[in-house]
Amino acid sequence: MFIDLRSDTVTKPTDAMREAMAQADVGDDVYGEDPTVNRLQETVAELFGKEAALFVPSGTMGNQLAIKAHTQPGDEVLVDAESHIVHYETAAPSIISNVQLHCFHSDWGQLYDAHIEALGNAVRPSTYYFPHTRLLCLEQTHNRYGGAVLEKETFLRAEAFARSRGLALHCDGARLWNACAASGVSPREYAKHVDTLSVCLSKGLGAPVGSVLVGSRRHIEIAHKWRKILGAGMRQVGVLAAAGLYALEHHLPLLHNDHVHANTFAQMLAASGLVNVNLARVQTNIVVFTLAETLRGVCSMEQLVEQCAKRGVLIASIKQGVARAVFHHQVSSAKAAEAAATIIDVLRACAERSASPNHIHHNA
Repeated sequence: MFIDLRSDTVTKPTDAMREAMAQADVGDDVYGEDPTVNRLQETVAELFGKEAALFVPSGTMGNQLAIKAHTQPGDEVLVDAESHIVHYETAAPSIISNVQLHCFHSDWGQLYDAHIEALGNAVRPSTYYFPHTRLLCLEQTHNRYGGAVLEKETFLRAEAFARSRGLALHCDGARLWNACAASGVSPREYAKHVDTLSVCLSKGLGAPVGSVLVGSRRHIEIAHKWRKILGAGMRQVGVLAAAGLYALEHHLPLLHNDHVHANTFAQMLAASGLVNVNLARVQTNIVVFTLAETLRGVCSMEQLVEQCAKRGVLIASIKQGVARAVFHHQVSSAKAAEAAATIIDVLRACAERSASPNHIHHNA
């Protein structure tokens, strides 16, 4: 039995969630007649204090529909250089919306005064041969920055900047639920600063499929049309919406446990001296780490991932020399500790082999 920490998308529906799905009242959602989908959309719109919401198959689609709703072909979108939109959405903005991305740099997702000043310089002049800067995007929590929680002040600064420059503001809130659990800030409080926000049901909440895009009625109408154009006009999809509603009621209150398990895991790795992990940055359910300097040339991150998999622990390498472990409601405190112990054992074995007099170092 694997302990799967590659992502919080790997969860499987619980028996109770499957029962809720089996009992779902359904209809044709293309006609707007699926009562369970309608209830999910109304529930999430109310949670975030927005006029309307749209159930979509994935977080990527939610983000792309938002970009489409805010832009025209040839526009430019400001995005964090480490954002999900840049790295994991297969250049969709250029394909679907015919826009280009202008990357900015943040401090682990946070925007301080110096970043806002740099953003001001990134906004294009009105000269005809420049693209029109139309949209600014945030990400909450920030995936590649280890699940970092964007401070409320970042939203305030981003909102003030966007309004002053005539830009729309979108938030990729794939793990915003985790930000709420960690910060105590409500979904509505985050959402009031942005025009649109997409939030996942299939990550920390453990539903098998789906995200929800929220915003004004006008933006959701545009997104609804483009959802259909992209082939995601879903029919009796209440069976999936029911999983989302179940997750909101039963799994959302448990998210803090995932954060506790992530912290336990990180503490164990840090104490081993074999791993570099910034404990102050472990704020939610994601832990990013690198190997200690003493292991450089002895064990690569790819080797660690491979050896851990052989011992039943799945982690992911997210960029050169950096690994990620993500905790979810199907990883108990005992499994979190077992996973950390396995990683430490693998690294100790590497170190011992390196110290063996029979070990030959190969230098490039």
